[in-house]
Amino acid sequence: MELLIEALQQEWAWRALIASALVGVMCGALGSFIVLRNMALIGDALAHAILPGVVVAFLFVGYSAIGFFTGAVLAGLITAIGITWIQQNVKTKNDAAIGIVFTAMFSIGVIGISTISHDEGVHLDLKDFLFGNVLGVYNEDLILTASICAYLLICVYIFYRYLFVTTFQEVIAETMGISVQVIHYFLMLMLSFAVVASLQTVGVIQVVAMLITPASTALLLSNRLKKVIIIAGFLGLISAILGLILAIIWSTAPGPMMAIVATVFYLLAVFFSPSKGLLFKRINRLKQRKMIQMEDILKQSWKLGLEGKVSFEKLADKLGYTGQTLKKQVNALQRKGLLQLNNAVIQLTDTGIEEANRLVRAHRLWETYLVNKIGLTEEQIHEEAEKYEHLLSADLVDEVDRALDFPSQDPHGSPIPLKPGIPDYPLTKMAIGQSAKIDDDQIDEKISAQLWLLGILPDQVFVLSEVDDDRFKVLIGSKEVILKRKIAELVNINPIGV
Repeated sequence: MELLIEALQQEWAWRALIASALVGVMCGALGSFIVLRNMALIGDALAHAILPGVVVAFLFVGYSAIGFFTGAVLAGLITAIGITWIQQNVKTKNDAAIGIVFTAMFSIGVIGISTISHDEGVHLDLKDFLFGNVLGVYNEDLILTASICAYLLICVYIFYRYLFVTTFQEVIAETMGISVQVIHYFLMLMLSFAVVASLQTVGVIQVVAMLITPASTALLLSNRLKKVIIIAGFLGLISAILGLILAIIWSTAPGPMMAIVATVFYLLAVFFSPSKGLLFKRINRLKQRKMIQMEDILKQSWKLGLEGKVSFEKLADKLGYTGQTLKKQVNALQRKGLLQLNNAVIQLTDTGIEEANRLVRAHRLWETYLVNKIGLTEEQIHEEAEKYEHLLSADLVDEVDRALDFPSQDPHGSPIPLKPGIPDYPLTKMAIGQSAKIDDDQIDEKISAQLWLLGILPDQVFVLSEVDDDRFKVLIGSKEVILKRKIAELVNINPIGV
């Protein structure tokens, strides 16, 4: 810590700190698009392929930050154009085209640096370009890095809409009149700027880590692109600053340390991300397994209850659970008010019976769907239905019921329980041209009130004349009344002639 405090009192340390922060923010924000577009290898290629541009610039203008910037950007654009041309015009794999171009460009750069470094008075060290030399940042370098960072962030803000649509929906972008190829080359140009600005800080090898790792970490933490860009920029900032500080404390190379810190953040996200982390996935799997176990206990208790008393032994034998697992889940169901224990006999509460009916209904409807719509045999459907009965949402189960025209039995001949709150014979079961009366007994007073407002009274005869996806048209004498499907599903009727 004394070494750090002493270093931070020096001007070079503050220049290095500011340059590192700028590179972290810039690479993190731009890297979000690079990762989403699967351009990580292209970023690596550009980082290596700019070396010839640096060599040529040195030959013409000497050791100049502006000269290096111009030469490196031109080399990056030549590399990008060369890669794209090979990918579009030659029968070569995309990744192979990238490897061919960037290794050739990098080799030319290495040969150039090695050749001119033999001349007396030449101070162009290959190590500085490979691993960076953030502690040797000058004011000219700092101004250039700050300018590039500001330019790139402004470009991302202004052209966010174009970058967004070309990243996720190229076809839609073309129909909107946005040139996907132009945006691609523009992104390549920005990537070249970012690589050049990062040379002095982290070098051509670690710049790939600063472009890819913070963005990959952000994508584990959010699914919204704007948030991903902000999080990636922040992580890049923290990784760069913390990496520089640790490098000063431990007297090691700053560039690699920044990459290591970024990797540590990535690994933390891999394990602890609330939505995609391995730890929370494991917790969610355990929760889901417990939920499935409890639902299976409810369903089997309901089935066994139709035959007689339900004991722990019967349940354990039916489900294949250990006594400890069964007791634990039964106690949990008891706390939820879904079942009761009376002298070691399991009895479902009204709420438990309703939940069990829901599960049995989902299971048998899905079995019926697999047989009637998919064409599976009765022997093939049970295990599939056992798996999906726990995953089907209530709306999807209702959709399956509707698609099957509200069947009363499954393929095995077992009755399919009615949905709770659904009448015994809803209006939706009527055929076009069929006559019926409104039943006096409706499931809800609100339904009776709604029918009264529509002019449909109990024991009044009506005919179903027309049906479409969302409405039912009925005729009462010469009067026409339209009911929405949601209401028709809840209206209890007495069919005439059935």
